[in-house]
Amino acid sequence: MNGNDREATVRRLLEQAPSRSVPPEIHAEAVRRGNRMLRRRTVARRLLWLLMFAAAAAFTVWALTARPWVEPPSDTTPPLTGW
Repeated sequence: MNGNDREATVRRLLEQAPSRSVPPEIHAEAVRRGNRMLRRRTVARRLLWLLMFAAAAAFTVWALTARPWVEPPSDTTPPLTGW
């Protein structure tokens, strides 16, 4: 089958009327399922944003209280005083 034959076959298939129609209740079911999927996706996205915000807030509070960037005082040698 060469390119012209393929094109003619595709055109003939596209020009034909559909042999079977879709039942009308399928549309309502598809819309209902689609809306449910969108609601679930929206709720999941909001929960993830809330979780990320809570994690960032917890990290900020921990960093401000623990101050991990400050070097802890040395416990092995006494401080030098009285020089």
